[in-house]
Amino acid sequence: MSLVPEQLDLTIVYEPGEDGWILASIPEVAGVHSQGQTREEARANVIDALRLMLSPEPGSSDDQREREALHLTIAA
Repeated sequence: MSLVPEQLDLTIVYEPGEDGWILASIPEVAGVHSQGQTREEARANVIDALRLMLSPEPGSSDDQREREALHLTIAA
Protein backbone atom coordinates (compact mmCIF):
# COMPACT_ATOMS: atom_id res chain seq x y z
CA MET A 1 0.00 0.00 0.00
CA SER A 2 1.38 3.39 -1.03
CA LEU A 3 1.28 6.36 1.34
CA VAL A 4 1.80 8.80 -1.54
CA PRO A 5 -1.47 10.33 -2.71
CA GLU A 6 -2.51 9.80 -6.33
CA GLN A 7 -3.43 13.49 -6.55
CA LEU A 8 -1.34 16.40 -5.39
CA ASP A 9 -3.38 19.42 -4.30
CA LEU A 10 -1.62 22.79 -4.20
CA THR A 11 -2.87 26.25 -3.28
CA ILE A 12 -2.27 29.57 -4.99
CA VAL A 13 -2.19 32.42 -2.48
CA TYR A 14 -2.85 35.95 -3.77
CA GLU A 15 -1.71 39.10 -1.96
CA PRO A 16 -1.83 42.77 -2.90
CA GLY A 17 1.55 44.13 -3.97
CA GLU A 18 2.91 47.58 -4.61
CA ASP A 19 1.45 49.85 -7.28
CA GLY A 20 -1.60 47.64 -7.79
CA TRP A 21 0.32 44.46 -8.67
CA ILE A 22 -0.94 41.12 -7.40
CA LEU A 23 1.53 38.72 -5.81
CA ALA A 24 0.93 34.98 -6.17
CA SER A 25 2.68 32.08 -4.47
CA ILE A 26 2.30 28.34 -3.98
CA PRO A 27 3.25 27.80 -0.34
CA GLU A 28 3.49 24.01 -0.64
CA VAL A 29 6.51 24.43 -2.97
CA ALA A 30 9.21 26.68 -1.53
CA GLY A 31 10.38 29.41 -3.89
CA VAL A 32 7.40 29.36 -6.23
CA HIS A 33 6.08 32.89 -6.44
CA SER A 34 5.37 35.50 -9.09
CA GLN A 35 3.22 38.53 -9.78
CA GLY A 36 0.94 40.06 -12.35
CA GLN A 37 -1.03 43.20 -13.07
CA THR A 38 -4.25 41.16 -12.85
CA ARG A 39 -5.22 38.07 -10.87
CA GLU A 40 -5.34 36.06 -14.10
CA GLU A 41 -1.84 37.18 -15.09
CA ALA A 42 -0.50 36.47 -11.58
CA ARG A 43 -2.09 33.00 -11.73
CA ALA A 44 -0.57 32.20 -15.14
CA ASN A 45 2.83 33.50 -14.03
CA VAL A 46 2.93 31.49 -10.80
CA ILE A 47 1.94 28.33 -12.70
CA ASP A 48 4.82 29.03 -15.10
CA ALA A 49 7.10 29.48 -12.08
CA LEU A 50 5.94 26.08 -10.75
CA ARG A 51 6.67 24.44 -14.10
CA LEU A 52 10.14 26.01 -14.13
CA MET A 53 10.83 24.92 -10.55
CA LEU A 54 9.82 21.33 -11.38
CA SER A 55 11.72 21.18 -14.68
CA PRO A 56 14.42 18.53 -14.79
CA GLU A 57 17.96 19.64 -14.19
CA PRO A 58 20.30 19.13 -17.12
CA GLY A 59 22.24 15.90 -16.91
CA SER A 60 25.91 15.41 -17.60
CA SER A 61 27.95 12.45 -18.78
CA ASP A 62 29.62 12.01 -15.38
CA ASP A 63 26.33 12.06 -13.42
CA GLN A 64 25.93 8.55 -12.02
CA ARG A 65 22.66 9.13 -10.16
CA GLU A 66 19.76 6.89 -11.08
CA ARG A 67 16.74 8.73 -12.43
CA GLU A 68 13.09 7.78 -12.76
CA ALA A 69 10.66 9.75 -14.88
CA LEU A 70 7.60 11.12 -13.11
CA HIS A 71 4.79 12.60 -15.20
CA LEU A 72 2.71 15.34 -13.57
CA THR A 73 -0.16 17.10 -15.28
CA ILE A 74 -0.92 20.63 -14.12
CA ALA A 75 -4.66 21.00 -14.63
CA ALA A 76 -5.26 24.60 -13.79
